[in-house]
Amino acid sequence: MAVNIEDVKRLKNLTGVGLTDAKRALEETNGDYDAALEAMRKKGLTKAEKRGEREARAGVIGTYNHDNRIGVLVEVNCETDFVARNDLFKDLVKDLSMHIAAMNPAYLNQESIPKEDKLKIEKQFLEAAQDNKKSAEITSKIVEGQISKYFSERCLLDQPFVKNPDQTVADLVKDHAARLGENIVVRRFERMAVGEIN
Repeated sequence: MAVNIEDVKRLKNLTGVGLTDAKRALEETNGDYDAALEAMRKKGLTKAEKRGEREARAGVIGTYNHDNRIGVLVEVNCETDFVARNDLFKDLVKDLSMHIAAMNPAYLNQESIPKEDKLKIEKQFLEAAQDNKKSAEITSKIVEGQISKYFSERCLLDQPFVKNPDQTVADLVKDHAARLGENIVVRRFERMAVGEIN
């Protein structure tokens, strides 16, 4: 089946693949652009997950200042200086900085949560759930769900991305890794706001 050359170009530009791969994807889906895009995205994300094992030591430290009242520093790493200078990578770092300013995450990811923080929150939810008159098993599941929700709202990588709440920050990073062809890691961040004391 002949495919529309404009769709091929559009798919190429959006995914960062070559013209031949974009054309092949459209041929495999009988010219269905959305299906081809989804197939390319899945393929790219699979490759990106495999790349996740490669070392990312290049990158940039992004900054964002909102009204001279909120400041953010974020370190985002990639594998090469070439990608670190790429506009798509720079846009990702800028978006992450703005997201951190807006959403004020407390932790990078689940693994970075201190054990004492987890125990403290677990104790709070357990105490609150003792009056619910449900079985211990159900109470345990409710508390587990509350703890999971509490921390996912406070972990940068688990938060819904502020510009597209249908996508988590982790998915945004993976998507960019797929498009840029390198492992991308959000290493650390710091957010400061006037008058706030951590």
